[in-house]
Amino acid sequence: MSLANAEVRPVVTPKRAADMRTRLQGWIPKLVLSPSVALIFVFVYGFIAFTLYLSFTDSRILPSYDWVGLENYSKLFRLSHWTIAVTNLAVFAGLYIAICTAIGLALAIFLDQKIRGEGLLRPIYLYPMALSFIVTGTAWKWILDPGIGIENTMQLWGWESFAFDWIKNRDFAIYTVVLAAVWQSSGFTMAMFLAGLRGIDNEILKAAQMDGASNWQLYRRIIIPQLRPAFLSAFVILSHLAIKSYDLVVALTGGGPGRATELPATFMYSYTFSRNQMGIGAASAVIMLLTIAAIMVPYLYAELRERR
Repeated sequence: MSLANAEVRPVVTPKRAADMRTRLQGWIPKLVLSPSVALIFVFVYGFIAFTLYLSFTDSRILPSYDWVGLENYSKLFRLSHWTIAVTNLAVFAGLYIAICTAIGLALAIFLDQKIRGEGLLRPIYLYPMALSFIVTGTAWKWILDPGIGIENTMQLWGWESFAFDWIKNRDFAIYTVVLAAVWQSSGFTMAMFLAGLRGIDNEILKAAQMDGASNWQLYRRIIIPQLRPAFLSAFVILSHLAIKSYDLVVALTGGGPGRATELPATFMYSYTFSRNQMGIGAASAVIMLLTIAAIMVPYLYAELRERR
């Protein structure tokens, strides 16, 4: 065989092989994650876009493609049921966020004192968060039921005049939802604050103590201000949980008595699947999404700007 007809094979140098190997290592994670990313785009963002579209149509029991513009939003804000749901959300979210933050901070400060048994107390406080809201709602429904719960127990023990019927009282039923939600989420808030406390430089605290600062001054002027990221994270997460609260309400009160514990999430489900008003239900879902975005977007913007 002549040299002219000989097959010419490319020479793979060690440097080129290393570059190919580096490129392959960079592409493998992308190839592995691409099916999950595609499914998220279709079944999360795709359905969000579809819900947004349905909110501008006259969809009822099934999706319709007859465009009606902002008519569903106009009807939504004229409904007294929606006004009740938004009012209940304001009461629930305000109390839920404030109480969870206060209890979580108090528990975190308590555990940060290097007390004995911290390893046992921490999982006890965090245990409720491991339960689903359905389980929490069902358990608290039994506890608060006047026939079998706290009221019945206290009367059996001899306190016959004791009454605790909040779960069946229109004026107090929303506070039972707050009570159950706070019980479940306070431990999680505690964990965020405890992580923030453990991240504070002890040298700063020692220097302040040497200058004569009291414990109250330490917390008010040094520790609490440095927990700002934890406070912000707690606010964002608890707000998100409050806005999308559905299963807890359904398991605990079913939205009743009457509409005393109706929230936007239960309103959306009711109008979409029970009242066959899918367009109005989609409009309420879009309002909930915009509310969550109004909380999340500034938070993410502030985080990204701080990292840069």
